[in-house]
Amino acid sequence: ARSQGSWTTRARRDARSSAGGATTRRARVAMPRPPALATTTTTREGRATRDATRTNAVDSAKSVDVDATTTRDGAEAIARDEGLRGHEEHLKYRYATYRARREAIESAEGSLDAFSKSYEKYGFNADEKSGEITYREWAPAAAHCALIGDFNGWNGEATAMTRDEYGTWEVKLPKGAIEHGSRVKVRIFTGDGAQIDRVPAWVRRATVEEGVMGAGYDGVYWAPEEKYEFKHAAPKKPQASRIYEAHVGMSSNDPKVNSYREFADDVLPRIAAGGYNTVQLMAVMEHAYYGSFGYHVTSPFAVSSRSGTPEDLKYLVDKAHGLGVRVLLDIVHSHASSNVNDGIAGFDFGQRAEDSYFGQGEAGYHWLWDSRLYKYDNWEVLRYLLSNLRYWVDEYKLDGFRFDGVTSMLYHHHGLQMEFSGDYEQYFSTATNVDGVVYLMLANEMLHSLYPEIEVIAEDVSGMPTLCLPVNEGGVGFDARLAMSIPDFWVKYLKERPDEQWSMFEMVSTLCNRRYTEKAIAYVESHDQSIVGDKTTAFWLMDAEMYSGMSTLNEPSIVIQRGIALHKMMRLVTASLGGEGYLTFMGNEFGHPEWVDFPREGNNWSHDYCRRRWDLADADHLRYQHLLKFDKAMLALDNDYPYMGAAHQHVSTADDGRQILVFERGDLLFVFNFHPTNTYEGLEIGVPEQGKYRLALDTDAGEFGGASRCGFGVDHFTSPEPVESWVGPYEQTPRAAKMFVLSPSRSAQVYYRVHEHTPVSSEPSTEDIVRENDASASNAR
Repeated sequence: ARSQGSWTTRARRDARSSAGGATTRRARVAMPRPPALATTTTTREGRATRDATRTNAVDSAKSVDVDATTTRDGAEAIARDEGLRGHEEHLKYRYATYRARREAIESAEGSLDAFSKSYEKYGFNADEKSGEITYREWAPAAAHCALIGDFNGWNGEATAMTRDEYGTWEVKLPKGAIEHGSRVKVRIFTGDGAQIDRVPAWVRRATVEEGVMGAGYDGVYWAPEEKYEFKHAAPKKPQASRIYEAHVGMSSNDPKVNSYREFADDVLPRIAAGGYNTVQLMAVMEHAYYGSFGYHVTSPFAVSSRSGTPEDLKYLVDKAHGLGVRVLLDIVHSHASSNVNDGIAGFDFGQRAEDSYFGQGEAGYHWLWDSRLYKYDNWEVLRYLLSNLRYWVDEYKLDGFRFDGVTSMLYHHHGLQMEFSGDYEQYFSTATNVDGVVYLMLANEMLHSLYPEIEVIAEDVSGMPTLCLPVNEGGVGFDARLAMSIPDFWVKYLKERPDEQWSMFEMVSTLCNRRYTEKAIAYVESHDQSIVGDKTTAFWLMDAEMYSGMSTLNEPSIVIQRGIALHKMMRLVTASLGGEGYLTFMGNEFGHPEWVDFPREGNNWSHDYCRRRWDLADADHLRYQHLLKFDKAMLALDNDYPYMGAAHQHVSTADDGRQILVFERGDLLFVFNFHPTNTYEGLEIGVPEQGKYRLALDTDAGEFGGASRCGFGVDHFTSPEPVESWVGPYEQTPRAAKMFVLSPSRSAQVYYRVHEHTPVSSEPSTEDIVRENDASASNAR
């Protein structure tokens, strides 16, 4: 039955492709005949040669079948996950589709590399030698196109464009014909006689007239005489990414829209000093509606003009690299704003899907987001999106991407009204959008092959298997996924359960519920948990008392004591047990209060809740400093004893009765006591190796707002007797030795083993046996 589901997907696609009419020229892989790539070859012989190449490419793609003999067939992932066995045919089919599309691109365009650099040919480009300006736009359904703007007085008859046989319109202008920074649009004449003015799809800057309510966006010709020159090399890809999610516009302490340069000078140093090695920038792609958090993109190639110019963004990236911080971009390829006047959605004016960036009907519209959906099997859509990725990396020296809304791309239902249970039937069936999956495979393979140090992260709520496996191993190719179930777990606990009832077993089950062959980025809260209608974690814990109880000049209330203690513990247990990397949203590292609310009519267009209160963290008399200091120490610990990305992870105790949690990660030993009142003196715990242990980090330390009930100068010695331990109802194999520690209520301690010289023995020690058993268990897992 599983195999039949996979074949049904293929049969449905084949039937659609052979239904006649507008879809007859699609191959089995559902790709339209490749249109012309503008080149310098214009002779009749050259044109005939390219046409023959395209025909051969499509014919070759038509003949590709899931049973085609190749070095790899997409089923390699089964070796990592036996649960995929029943979906082998689906894996082979999607890989064959990927291979067919890639080979068609390589045959018609020369290479995936060349295809993904189409930003050098489409949009506005000036010849380096002659200065001649060429503007190209794909609009196959247009009857006529003309370039308009300040340069020609917005005269639709002055600068007519010519069309090639594949629907690409082109015009060439002499050097200096369009002034840098001047406004431009393309006027499209439709088949029914109407004319519409649109912001060019490939435009690299778009602006709106300041101070005019409801003013529309114009494209801007961006060709500065002096481009920003990068000074700093990008940092290498870290073992574990410590990601700082940031929104430049709302990063100011003042109620205003912040700039790229202000962010670079004022906020980046905070990020670097905090121990984060990566900043993830939201809302950089141009979006007409500020309140969309940047996710309703209107111009994918343009930098959001609210915060500055393209050169200003380059300054930001360069400044980050100089501070040792990598930069990821929130990339939105899952949908586009439905705003036809200000963005790419305006290029859909009722034509057939093959001639549009978007699908038709339900396939082209996301009813929950009120946005348009890309048609991922269209040749020009692939050109556009792949080139968009290349452009951001090549032009701005970005270090990677966080793909937004991946779940919507993976399934025809877009994850709407779905409850993903982990059943593999939900991932590999007729509901799977193979076109979307194949686009992501092409994107990841292109990025990783061209940029070995790049990092690409998926925001996927479904948990699709193979998402974060390499393409050549049958995967979709992402480096990691966001562990989205973890913040949901914490919000549920904060809303529904007093911490006296928090279950250690449920906590462990949630934090460890991931495929260890695929990396995950753990987090307590991102921007999602802070938007209006919800609260930050700190506000859930302390609520209104944050307004009156955060002064160090007064004794903390029980609410404040509880909130600060749990805020630190939640972060530490998430960072150490929940994934192979860690993320926080801007300001939450110091317990930012309240929520995020963008300026809108409902709040009288106020910026009061659309900013970051850095002054709270900087004030010596407020307790926010304690949370910030702890966050810094937690990340610094990963530098001294890399634990976030460590392969070794072993939970030895999860005791709901005592609310004790003990586990190992890397070379460190973590002891959590979530009990609100019980302190355990001489708590007996299992340790992986005999020896002497010392305290490395303590959430209860005075500098972090704690009571300093543990001592950093205390040596803890082990004894060789094993200790009984349980994780929920499951008894665990005893560790190599045991140790006694002080475990204060609502606190966590991290221990490291002091390495001392010991005589070499030919006999294996108990520790050696335990390590060997751990390694065997890890390999089996």
